[in-house]
Amino acid sequence: MSKTPDPNSTGADGNKSTREEATIKVPSKDPKKKDDKKDEDLSEEDLALKQQLELYVERVQDADPGLQKVALESMRQEIRTATSSMTSVPKPLKFLRPHYGTLKGYYEKMSDSDLKKLLADILSVLALTMSAEGERESLKYRLLGSQDDIGSWGHEYVRNLAGEISQEYVKRQSEEAPIDDLMELVQQIVAFHMKHNAEPEAVDLLMEVEDLDLLVEHVDSTNYKRTCSYLTSSAKYLPGPDDMLVLDIAYTIYMKFEEYPSALVTALYLDNTQYVKQVFTSCDDLLRKKQFCYILARHGQTFELDEEMCAEDEEREGLQEIINNTKLSEGYLTLARDIEVMEAKTPDDIYKPHLLDGRASAGASVDSARQNLASTFVNAFVNAGFGQDKLMSVPSEASSGGASTASTSWLFKNKEHGKASAAASLGMILLWDVDSGLAQIDKYFHSTDTHVIAGALLGVGIVNCGIKNECDPALALLAEYIDKEDPSIRIGAIMGLGLAYAGSQNEQIRSKLTPILGDSKASLDVLAFTAISLGLVYVGSCNEEIAQAIIFALMERSESELGEPFARLLPLGLGLLYLGKQESVEATAEVSKTFNEKIRKHCDMTLLSCAYAGTGNVLKVQHFLGQCAQHFEKGETFQGPAVLGIAMVAMAEDLGLEMAIRSLEHLLQYGEQNIRRVVPLALALLCISNPKVTVMDTLSRLSHDSDSEVAMAAIISLGLIGAGTNNARIAGMLRNLSSYYYKEANLLFCVRIAQGLVHLGKGLLTLSPYHSEHFLLSPTALAGLVTLLHACLDMKAIILGKYHYVLYFLTLAMQPRMLLTVDENLKPLSVPVRVGQAVDVVGQAGRPKTITGFQTHSTPVLLAAGDRAELATDKYIPLSPILEGFVILKENLDYRDDQ
Repeated sequence: MSKTPDPNSTGADGNKSTREEATIKVPSKDPKKKDDKKDEDLSEEDLALKQQLELYVERVQDADPGLQKVALESMRQEIRTATSSMTSVPKPLKFLRPHYGTLKGYYEKMSDSDLKKLLADILSVLALTMSAEGERESLKYRLLGSQDDIGSWGHEYVRNLAGEISQEYVKRQSEEAPIDDLMELVQQIVAFHMKHNAEPEAVDLLMEVEDLDLLVEHVDSTNYKRTCSYLTSSAKYLPGPDDMLVLDIAYTIYMKFEEYPSALVTALYLDNTQYVKQVFTSCDDLLRKKQFCYILARHGQTFELDEEMCAEDEEREGLQEIINNTKLSEGYLTLARDIEVMEAKTPDDIYKPHLLDGRASAGASVDSARQNLASTFVNAFVNAGFGQDKLMSVPSEASSGGASTASTSWLFKNKEHGKASAAASLGMILLWDVDSGLAQIDKYFHSTDTHVIAGALLGVGIVNCGIKNECDPALALLAEYIDKEDPSIRIGAIMGLGLAYAGSQNEQIRSKLTPILGDSKASLDVLAFTAISLGLVYVGSCNEEIAQAIIFALMERSESELGEPFARLLPLGLGLLYLGKQESVEATAEVSKTFNEKIRKHCDMTLLSCAYAGTGNVLKVQHFLGQCAQHFEKGETFQGPAVLGIAMVAMAEDLGLEMAIRSLEHLLQYGEQNIRRVVPLALALLCISNPKVTVMDTLSRLSHDSDSEVAMAAIISLGLIGAGTNNARIAGMLRNLSSYYYKEANLLFCVRIAQGLVHLGKGLLTLSPYHSEHFLLSPTALAGLVTLLHACLDMKAIILGKYHYVLYFLTLAMQPRMLLTVDENLKPLSVPVRVGQAVDVVGQAGRPKTITGFQTHSTPVLLAAGDRAELATDKYIPLSPILEGFVILKENLDYRDDQ
């Protein structure tokens, strides 16, 4: 029976609800006629179904229980077997819609019996499409019903119930009503979801009813990975303390299924030493323990193994050596040889003066000591960790006599404090190679020039950065220089200790440095470096004694001193103690409100930004934006840390990061001048070693700003976002800037530094503090970056003054961006891997590809920002699910070579 469709009516599967609601709510003058018209549009089978269901509805209300039972059973059968397209309501539900009220009314009159429960089940399903918003009738009738298998009514029904349960739960919690019946339902729903690959929905429901522990019973070996990946990725979006709770559950699940590397990474995120120990004690495979040690070393975690974690002395020493990072230099140079970039580069290889037009090269009349200083840094950054360069290091064959003049002559092409940076640059070139580094720096200790000695002390700190050594050579060499008269020697030794022992919480250093803070005769710059170094050594430890010492030092200084740029680094040292520790900072923040008003707000912003760094806390970002929106007559310094705070908090996850970039664009348009000067630095932190095109364009525009401080910050930031990437576009921009600013010494100096950063380690290093697929944030790396950015808040006084060596704080964040696969004896092993852009597959169905647009290379390989690697062979099994840094490969015993 075909019929031309009436424009006012709907087809059998069409958009029925609008018209049918009208028929229920507004009785027309002649309802019969209208119903007939509607029935005419139905196909024969639909019409038959409709009449059938209407008959059931009548029979349900029959006096004879036998008839009622048959009618209810048939109705249930119809609803369960109804198939429909995903976009429309199943037909039985649609045809029963007008009778929902009738059935509800009849239900109330029925006496308690199994039939009444059966009707409740049916009403619960009908309520899926018919219940009024917020009534939660589906749940109400489900609880009154026969409690049969929940999944038999289909996914959509279970989903709807889950939604109603979470609303009901909130209501009952506020009334303090019992929730046992709800929790029974939750058990059933979670079991159903976990069996049907809907892990995210199970997790969401359990979060709503605050009972995540239930999850541990329901996961099995087929779905625990998907469940945990959903838990760990949702942690970034949850408010505290829920975020930690979620990760706790993930850790428990990983341990239950012996997925130890993932459990370890989660324990590091939670910053829970007990958990880290537990991973070591639960696992008895030495090879896997070695892999754990590589993960700890990459995170920069100082960790002492005890007998419980590894009984054999020899084995324990081997493991401790890996944690101490002693093999880092070796692995890095293996990568460099493989990519064939061992040859030393000169600053001119970076500046490429031949590509510029005549005027820039003619501009050599600019302060030549300043030019040489810039070249010192460029040379140090580019050849970082390679152990050889053409300005500073001595060719070994003539080490006794003739050739040492080369390095000495370059040293003395720098003026006064420039010599300190030059001597320290040797430490950067020999980065991570402690033995030969100390041997080569040793000659500068015999110098008569205090600046050279200061540089040598700092060089010792740089060489040891991130490497722990049993005999503590850095402490032995630097300790005796801490209390010397000369401030530059003191600063060299203090900063050296901060770099060498960052994150180690070394008691000896605390007892040596804390007294300096109480010394009223010590100059402000010595105090500032002491506070920063203590902050680095005890980063994120919330150590109260050091906090007190820094607070007293701030209280004792005169008002004029507190206005100095260096006074503002004292609150930063205080902030580093609470890096990422959220609420723990509150007591100290209260004390800071009693400080002199010159520094009070500045201290408050610095403490907050450090405490919530890397947490993605939206409320804190709003708070900082609010601080930046205020306009003052004279430029306030506290807005600087507030702008940096936005970046520090929002760098945790991609969504917040994109939004923060947009907010910073607004600050550029509407903020005061002092805010505009900091925005480039905040952008740099958000995209460090990850040159996003939009940010690159913004910084390029700002690098020509009429305000020289904005321009300088933008230029340094261009270097930071391109750090270690060899990005050709940024390199081109910086070359053009070098000829644009050829007459302005300060700006040219910044351009040179940025050029050195872009080619950091000849493109093999990264400054990003994130690792392990952007999951873990290394506190020491972040501390180094934040310290440099705070120093850049007043470029003229610090970096362009005589404290340019604060640039070496970046050493803390330098890491090879490599994947180096090693065999069971920890010797490099070349295997094919696919490297491509990482794809977020959390919560996706099936087994989606985790990388896209990949290329196949042989290890060792470089990983760019956002890259992920996977093995392209089944011959080996990696002992870590995250292929970054050092990964141990075990031979796959089931592998059969087809050839």
